Amino acid sequence: MIQALEKNPAWKGRRGPLVLVIMDGVGYGKYAEGDAVLDAKMDSLRAMESGSPRTRLRAHGTAVGLPSDEDMGNSEVGHNAIGCGRVYEQGAKLVGRSIESGAMFQGAAWKKLLATVKAGASKTGGGAAGSPAGATLHFIGLFSDGNVHSHIDHLKAMLKRAAEEGVTRARVHILLDGRDVGEQSALEYVEPFEAFLASLNVSGRDYRIASGGGRQYITMDRYGADWEQVHRGWDCHVRGLGRRFASASEAIRTYRSEKPSVIDQDMAEFVIVDGDPASPGARPVGTIGDGDSVIYFNFRGDRALEITAAFEEEAFDKFDRGPRPAVEYAGMMEYDGDAHVPKQYLVEPPSIDRTMGEYLAASGVPLLAISETQKYGHVTYFFNGNRTGKFSEKLEDYIEVPSDRVPFEQRPWMKCAEITDRVIEAIGSGKYRFIRLNYPNGDMVGHTGVYQAVVAGLEGMDLQLGRLRAAVEAAGGTMLISADHGNSDDMFEHDKKTGAALRKAEGIYRVKTAHSLNPVPCIVFDPEGKGEYEEELRGGIEGKAALGISSLAATCIELLGFKAPEDYDPSVLVMKR
Repeated sequence: MIQALEKNPAWKGRRGPLVLVIMDGVGYGKYAEGDAVLDAKMDSLRAMESGSPRTRLRAHGTAVGLPSDEDMGNSEVGHNAIGCGRVYEQGAKLVGRSIESGAMFQGAAWKKLLATVKAGASKTGGGAAGSPAGATLHFIGLFSDGNVHSHIDHLKAMLKRAAEEGVTRARVHILLDGRDVGEQSALEYVEPFEAFLASLNVSGRDYRIASGGGRQYITMDRYGADWEQVHRGWDCHVRGLGRRFASASEAIRTYRSEKPSVIDQDMAEFVIVDGDPASPGARPVGTIGDGDSVIYFNFRGDRALEITAAFEEEAFDKFDRGPRPAVEYAGMMEYDGDAHVPKQYLVEPPSIDRTMGEYLAASGVPLLAISETQKYGHVTYFFNGNRTGKFSEKLEDYIEVPSDRVPFEQRPWMKCAEITDRVIEAIGSGKYRFIRLNYPNGDMVGHTGVYQAVVAGLEGMDLQLGRLRAAVEAAGGTMLISADHGNSDDMFEHDKKTGAALRKAEGIYRVKTAHSLNPVPCIVFDPEGKGEYEEELRGGIEGKAALGISSLAATCIELLGFKAPEDYDPSVLVMKR
C-alpha cells in the first residue's frame, strides 16, 4: 500500500486551496503570425504572468515519453505526465518497439487473429466476389503519421507481416486526419498507400482500402459526446453503408471538388465498391462479417473506447448495430486498464503507478477534479495513470460539465464559465485542499482551424481566469497555471527555413490544426506566499525549457506542504533552506 507523503516542516501553510489550472492547448508560440495566444486579449493571464514567479515547461517529445522531440505532445500523455510526476514510455514508442522486436507478432492476440482469418470463410460477405478462400483481416484506425493516436508505419508493418504469414485478404478502413497533420493532406497518405497495397497484391493476395471518412465525422468520438458519429462509422466500416466510390483517392478528390474548403477530419464517409459505384449491384469490397478478424490500430485510448464497445459489448444500446458479426476483435493497446477494454490487445500499455492522486489520497488531502465532457477523462482517467475510478471515495469528488454538441467554432467559449462557477463554489466551501481543472478551449477550438474562434475561445477562458484569481486571492489560496501541450499558439503552417507563414494560392493562410512543439506556461500565483521558495523558478524563461510538465506533480505536492517522492521529476520551486 502506498505511503502518505512526508510533511515539509518548513512550509508555513496557506488559508485556501491549491488550484491547478490546465489551459489545454495553450503554449508560447515561436512565430507571431498565427499565434492566437499572442493575439488574444488575455489581460488576466498576462497580469498573473508578469506579477508572479513563472517559467516554461516542455510538453512534447521525450519530455512526455514519446519517441523523439519531433513528436508533438497530446492531452493523453500530457495528463499522464502531469499526474504521475515522471516520464513513461508512451503508446507510439511502445508500439514501435514491439514491432521492431517482433514481440507483437509473437503475442497470443496477433496469433489468434491471424489463425481465425486463415481458418475459414466469412459468412456475410467480408470480401469481394471471387476472392480466395479464407476470412478477412480488417484494420480500422487514424490514417496518418501524426503519432498522436496512431502511425501509418505501424499499419504497414502489420500488413507486411500478415502477408508473410499467409493472410490472403485484408481490408483497411481509414479515418482521415487533418488535425495532427496538414488539414488537407489526405491524398499525401492515400496515394502512396494505394501503391503500397498494390505491391502486396501478389501470390493471390487481395489487400484493399474498403471504407473511410474524417475522424471528426465517423468512428472516433470520445467520452460519449456523440454516439451518432460512432454509428456512422459502424454503418460505413461494418455494413458498407455510405456514399460509394471506386477508390479512396477518388472519394477524397470528389468531396474536395464539391467543397474545396473541407478539412480532412470533417469529410463524410465513403465506401469502396467493385464495379460502377452508380450501379445498385455494385458490391462493397470490405464489409465485416462472421469469421473475420478486426484490429483497431490506434494506440491512444480515449477515441477508441466507443467503437470498441460497439464490437465487444453484448448489451449494447447506444445505436442499432443491425446483425453484429461474430469477429475476433483486438485493439492496439489496452484502452482501459480497470475495465480491461478491449478484451484482446496487441501491445501492453505503460504501467503507471504512484500517481500524485494516489499519494494525496493516502495523505488525507480532499480534492476535486473537474472539466467538461471533452476533457473530463483527462483530469480523471489519464491524470490518474490510465485508471478508472477514484483512489478514495471519501476524499475525491469528480465533476463532469456536459459539453455542447455543436461544432466548437460555433461555441468557442465552450463551458469554461460553468466550470469556473463550480470551482469558485468549491473554493468557497472550504472543503478541498486541492482542485484541478481543465479548460479545453485552446485545444478543442484550436483544432477547428478557425482563427477568429480560437481567439474568442481564449479570451472567454481569460475572463474565467480573472474570476478564479479573485476567488483564490479572497480565500488565501494558490493557483498553479500551466498546460498539457501547445496548439492555439501555432495556427498557421510556416516555412521551416524562413519562418514565414504559408498561404494558399488564393492568398489565405494555410491553417494548422495540429498540436505544436512549443513550451507551455508555468505560473505560480501565490498572493499569501510566505517566502518558502525563491522567486526564480527552475526551467528558464527564455530559450529551450529545461524541465517538462511532469515537474508539475512535485510542484503541486510542495505547494500543498509535503515533500515530493524522491524519484519524481524535480519541482519548479527552489525551496529556501
